[in-house]
Amino acid sequence: MSKRSAYVSLILAAAFWGFGNIAQKTVLTHMGPLSATMLRCLIAALVMLPLAVVERNGARSTGWTRSILRVALTFTVAIAIQQTAYVNATVVNASFLINTATVLTPVVAWVYFGETTRRLGIFAACLTLVGIGLMADGIGGFAALNTGDVACLVSAVFYAFWMVLLGHHARRHGGPFTSAFVQFAIAALLLMPVAPLLEPLTGEMMWRAAPELAMLGILSTAAAFGLQTYAQRHVPASKAAVLVSGESIFGAIGACLVLLERPPVMACVGAALIFLSIVIVTIEPEDPVAALLQRNAEEE
Repeated sequence: MSKRSAYVSLILAAAFWGFGNIAQKTVLTHMGPLSATMLRCLIAALVMLPLAVVERNGARSTGWTRSILRVALTFTVAIAIQQTAYVNATVVNASFLINTATVLTPVVAWVYFGETTRRLGIFAACLTLVGIGLMADGIGGFAALNTGDVACLVSAVFYAFWMVLLGHHARRHGGPFTSAFVQFAIAALLLMPVAPLLEPLTGEMMWRAAPELAMLGILSTAAAFGLQTYAQRHVPASKAAVLVSGESIFGAIGACLVLLERPPVMACVGAALIFLSIVIVTIEPEDPVAALLQRNAEEE
């Protein structure tokens, strides 16, 4: 996969997430958030299973199991908190608050793996934060955040760690389809004994939520996270975070078209800045020295 193809894959993943945010909200009219998360991850695992079998990555490299467990556990916490946040958060709010992970990811990448970000990349991340701030101000400001919005911010922290761990795992161990399958399966298995204890779940609920679960499981989870897992073999976590921040734009568009949520002018300006930051990241040339150091670190 070329760099450009990886960029396109991440933007496509952002689109799946953004439009899927509508389903994340509407599925809660049929079942609880933990049940919805468990089922969407179970569906995603079933979708990825044939690809993982075909991939057959052979013998696992040293540290593969420990690495994928870190990725899967962080993913489980992030996605469960995100889905729970939708109980109180609007689609527009959640779409951009989750993407505060954009500015957290470069920090986590630097602290844990020494992954540096060039000045233009830092500028793009900061520009994204400004865009997120304008979108927040457009819907009443961060002072108006409720518990669901705060949960989105907590989820963003875990997503930042997940993105960095995933990038490191993908570049060092490969096997993107197998890795995606394992993280989805672990998330479903961890939530399977917990969700029924905290929330009612019946066959009728699942039948009524079938369209939303199909959207979430196939597109927003299997396709979107699968694309990201594949693309992050070629794109640093800090850049990937900016590219997938386009989720906020797609989420806002979907909310406007389907749920009739109408963001004001300042929110639209914020969305434009986020789009500009994505353009900056896609045209930024790769630093050959940083790339060489990164490859050497992964080989050690």
